[in-house]
Order: sequence, then C-alpha cells, then structure tokens
Amino acid sequence: MNILALKLILAPVIIGGASLAGRKWGHTVSGWLIGLPLTSGPVAFFVALSHERSFLASTVLGTLSGGFALVAFCLGYAWTAQRFKWPVALAVSMLAFGSVTLLMQNVILPLGPLFGLVLLTILAGMALMPRSQPLTATDARPGRWDIPGRILLGTSFILLLTGSAPFIGARLTGLLSTIPLYTAILTVFAQRQQSRAGAVDILRGLLLGMFGFSAFYLTLALLLDRTGIVPAFLAAVVITLIVQGASFFVLRKSQS
Repeated sequence: MNILALKLILAPVIIGGASLAGRKWGHTVSGWLIGLPLTSGPVAFFVALSHERSFLASTVLGTLSGGFALVAFCLGYAWTAQRFKWPVALAVSMLAFGSVTLLMQNVILPLGPLFGLVLLTILAGMALMPRSQPLTATDARPGRWDIPGRILLGTSFILLLTGSAPFIGARLTGLLSTIPLYTAILTVFAQRQQSRAGAVDILRGLLLGMFGFSAFYLTLALLLDRTGIVPAFLAAVVITLIVQGASFFVLRKSQS
C-alpha cells in the first residue's frame, strides 16, 4: 500500500470515529477527545515515512511547540465568546493562534524545557478559563453534512500539509499541524446550539486532553533515534492512551 492510499484510509477513520464518539458523550468529552493528536499524529507519521530522521525530529519539536498556540486559541475563543457571537470569537482565537505560531517559528527550545513549559501553559490555560455555566439549548443542530464535512476537511488538510512539508520546512510543518480545525468546528457548533457555555466546555475538555498530546510528542522525541519509527509511534500511542485515561478519570470526577 502506498503512502497516499494509507493517508486516504487512515485519516477518515480517525476523524470520523472521533467525531461520532464526541457527539455521543457530550461537549467536554468531545473536547477532551480532540486533545488527542488526531491530525498532528498522522501528519508526523506520514512525514516519518517520507523524510529523513532529522526532518522528522524537527517536525516533532515544532508540533510540541504548537501547544502554546492551542492554549492561546482556547483562551481567545472562550473569553471573546462571553460577549460576542461565534464569528468574532473564531476570528480572535485564530488571530491568537497565528500570532503565537509565528512567535514559536523563531523560538526554538530544547526538549526538556519545551515540554515543561507546555505543561505549565496548559495548567495556566485551565486556570484562566471562564467558569462553567448552565447549558442553554437552541434550535441549531448539525446537519447530515457535519461529519462528512469534518472528514473531508481534515483529510484534505493532512494531504495538503504533508505534501507541502518539503517546501515550508520541518518546524513550520509541525507548528501548522496543530491548527485547531476540529476544535473550531465543534466549538462553533456548540456555541450555536448551547450558547457560550457549550463552547467553553469543549475548550476546557481540549486543555485537559492536551496532556496526552504532550506525552505523545515527548515519547516520539525521546525514542525516534533509539528504536526507529514504528516502535516509537507504537510506544507514543500507548503512553498517550495511559495519560489520556488518567485525564479522563479527572474529567469524570469533576463532572460527578
């Protein structure tokens, strides 16, 4: 099976499965679920299959650095949504994401300090989020095109980003792989369906799920040179599931 065929099969399965699971278990769980590296992980894997190890290592560090931009997106959307409707909140949050991404393109940190700062930033983001509010239902509902649209958008993005990686460079490939496509889609629908409270629940869940995201890229960075591509990715998946399971326990305790 060639790499293009693998992309066309793997990406829709990951995206569609995550969307259905999130819809079943609610906004906060949905946000927690997309904290997993559902887009950036496949991007890193396909980069690993197509490029040399040094390129992949730089991409991995770039992706981990993208955690700062994700936290900026969450805070930007959550606080803007307190006063404005979703178009303004989305514009402000994407501006915050883009600004931090540009900054991190030129700020390169060693793995240890980078990982520690990402964790501290996630914790700070969780502390700075607006308080939870009761959900307010509206008449807006996702249409039949919702999940197929997510699959098409996400798969197209993975194909575009991995195809353009040789031209934009390893670090920017990693940084851009964290663009919050699914977060934006889910958050906008949540704000339309259940006002700003639903949107904030998704973003709070995303921040909690980002511990698994961070663990994934830390594991990759530590093991790629020692074990090779396949063992490193398998170990990263296992570690991520363990961390994500622990964060899910925290999430359920906070909801009980």
